[in-house]
Amino acid sequence: MKISSSQMFRNLSKWSLKALALVVFAGAFSVNAQEADEASAESSINGEALFGSKCATCHHPLKDGTGPKLKGVKAAWAENSKIEGGIYNWINNWQNAAATDAYAAEVAAKKPTAMDKFPALTVPEMDAILAYVDAFEDDGDGPAGEEVCQVPVEEEGTSWVWYILGIVFVVIILAIGGVKRQLRVAAGEASEKEDREHSYADSFRGWAWRYKRYVMIGSVVIFISLIVTLFLRMYRIAVVEDYQPSQPIEFPHNVHAGINGIDCKYCHNSVTESRTAGLPTVNVCMNCHKQVTGESDEQKAKIAKIYAAAGWDAEKGVYTGKTKPIVWNKVHVLPDHVYFNHSQHVEVGGVDCIQCHGDMTTMCETAKVQPVSVLNAIEGNVKLTKPTLTMGWCIECHGEKEISTGAVNTNGSAYYEEIHKRLMLDKDLYNKYLEDGKVTVKELGGWECAKCHY
Repeated sequence: MKISSSQMFRNLSKWSLKALALVVFAGAFSVNAQEADEASAESSINGEALFGSKCATCHHPLKDGTGPKLKGVKAAWAENSKIEGGIYNWINNWQNAAATDAYAAEVAAKKPTAMDKFPALTVPEMDAILAYVDAFEDDGDGPAGEEVCQVPVEEEGTSWVWYILGIVFVVIILAIGGVKRQLRVAAGEASEKEDREHSYADSFRGWAWRYKRYVMIGSVVIFISLIVTLFLRMYRIAVVEDYQPSQPIEFPHNVHAGINGIDCKYCHNSVTESRTAGLPTVNVCMNCHKQVTGESDEQKAKIAKIYAAAGWDAEKGVYTGKTKPIVWNKVHVLPDHVYFNHSQHVEVGGVDCIQCHGDMTTMCETAKVQPVSVLNAIEGNVKLTKPTLTMGWCIECHGEKEISTGAVNTNGSAYYEEIHKRLMLDKDLYNKYLEDGKVTVKELGGWECAKCHY
C-alpha cells in the first residue's frame, strides 16, 4: 500500500507532538519529584545535620560536656529571658546577648569556656536544631555527626590474568604441534616410528635454524626487554606509594574533616610552627569526645581507647589518672638524611595540605601515602609525574610551584619583601625569572642540594 507524502507528513507530525508531550511530561515529573525529595530531605534531616556540624563538637542533648546539655534549653530561655528571641541572639553572638540580656549573662557565667559565634545561622535553622535536640531520646547513641567509616577494599591486580593467558597459549601451541605431527603421519611424510623419535626439541631446533635471522632479532628484543624491566623494577625500590600501615584506631577523616568540618590545623596544631605536623594529643580528642560517645558498637570501641589513653571514666565523668597511651604508626617516613619543614611549606609557601596528602575530607580510612595519580586528580594541585615522596617528586614540584605570580613582593610576606630587594640588585636575572609570569621555588634556590639534605 502506497502512502502519500502528505499522509506521511501528518503521521510524522503526530508522532513528533506525542514525543514532545512525553518529554515535557517527563521533565515536569522529574522536577516535581526532585523538589519533593529536596523538601522531604530538608524537613527530615536538616536539624540533625546542623546539630552535627555546628553543635556536636561541644554539646550533647542529654549530657554536660565542654558545653551544657541542650535538651529543654529553648523552653528555659523562653521562661527566663526578658528579651523576645533571646536564644537566637545568644546563638548568633553570645557576647552581644550577654551585654543586653541578664539571663544571657547568667548563662555565660556558668561555663568558663567561651561559646563559638554563629552569625550565619537563620531563625528556621536554629529552630530546626532546637527541635532536634528536644526530640532527642536517650537510646545510648551519640549525637549526629558520627558515621561508620567503611574502608574501601582495593581491587586486586590483574597480573595473574597474564600468567593464565601465557599457560593457555603454551597449551595451544603444544596442541597444534601434536596435530601437525598426526597430519604428517596421515599424509605419509614420515612413519609413525620416525615421528615418535622426532622430539619437540628437534622440531624447534630445525625451525630455529631455518628462521635463524628472525630468531636472532627476537632474542635481542627479549633480552633488551628483560633488562629494561629489571631497571624499572629497581627504580621502584623504596617507592612507598599506597603505603598504609595498620593503626590502633581506624580514624575516619571524612567524618572529622568532612562532615564535622574540623580544620586540619585544629588537630595537627604544630604544622604552622614546626617542621612536623604533629599527631593530635589525646586532650585534643577529649575536647569533643567527652560528649561524643559514638553511635555504633564499633565507634564506641574506638572512643573507649581514647578514654583509656586519657584516663577518663565516662560513667563517673572523672579522670582516674590511669592512662594507656595510643601508639600510632608513622605513615609518611622520609630518610634520615632528608630535611622537610611543614611550617616552611604551609606558612611561607602557602601549600595546601591536599597537595601532598590528598583530600582528607573524602577519605573514610586511616591516612596513607597517596599515589601521584590520585593527587593529580584534585583540582588546584600542581600536576606531577614522579612517584609520591621520591626525590624526583619534590624536585618537580619545586620546578612548577610558584612562590608568587608576578613580582616577589606581591606575595604578601615580609620575608619575600626582603628577597625582592636583593633580587632588584640584578634586574636582568629577575626579569628572566618573571618571563613565565611567576617566580618558582627552583628560581630562588629550591634545587640546591643543601636545602633538603644534611
